[in-house]
Amino acid sequence: MEWWQSIILGIVEGITEFLPISSTGHLTVAEKLMGMPISDPTVTAYTAMIQVGAMIAAIVYFWSDIVRIVKAWFGGLRSAEGKADPDYRLGWAVIVGFAVTAVIALALKDLIEGPLRSLWFVVGGLLVWSVAMFLGDRVGKQERGEHSITIKDGAILGLIQSFALVPGVSRSGATITGALFLGIDRVTATRMSFFLGIPTLVAAGGLQAVQEASAIGAPGGVGWLATIIGTAISFVVAYASIAWLLKFVQSNNFTAFVIYRVLLGLLIAGLLLANVIAPV
Repeated sequence: MEWWQSIILGIVEGITEFLPISSTGHLTVAEKLMGMPISDPTVTAYTAMIQVGAMIAAIVYFWSDIVRIVKAWFGGLRSAEGKADPDYRLGWAVIVGFAVTAVIALALKDLIEGPLRSLWFVVGGLLVWSVAMFLGDRVGKQERGEHSITIKDGAILGLIQSFALVPGVSRSGATITGALFLGIDRVTATRMSFFLGIPTLVAAGGLQAVQEASAIGAPGGVGWLATIIGTAISFVVAYASIAWLLKFVQSNNFTAFVIYRVLLGLLIAGLLLANVIAPV
């Protein structure tokens, strides 16, 4: 892999990992347009490693929130008074939501790594979930803030987050849409997508990176220099992307993302039909 390719993929990962537009779809198309075999173990390993950069960016950005929620959760375990803290419930919501997603992901592991890797599923995920996101943004009452989050909300959002196992749906897009349908406001919905996404990315992305790291430096592999460059770029870009998104949703709806998703889905479908890129 050339250094400029690593920079481009790091930028793509950093921008798309937390925006509701599907990082999987973007990375897959970008790698295919560069002539990379996406099923090759070295490319898969590289993709997993640069996702670690985005994951660390989210942890750094939300560190104070993470510490606050963890303290409240342990405080609630120790006393009845602590259980009244909304952050205690929020902690449980994140734990339960992550657990639900993890169980479903493990149950569908073979399907995820098999047929769902086709770009036609990316197209379907982008287009179909765009409708869900549009409806959630329009019919959701958006009356609930962060302190209203319950364990039940966490379970429901964990279930909805599992829809992102279909490439193109977008993990953040799934959780944001689900939260909007639950009447949660846009800012809180977006923050919840991060709170649920951090343990999900740490568990899934981190494990995959560890398992496949050996392929990076293997003969014919991508190489550690390109991987380090891509990971560093994804960290910086993802951090900026998080800050921008949270500011954006304070005064805007998700229509721009919906339009972008539809256009991207149609573009990928066109490339597939014209045999510019192969579906797998």
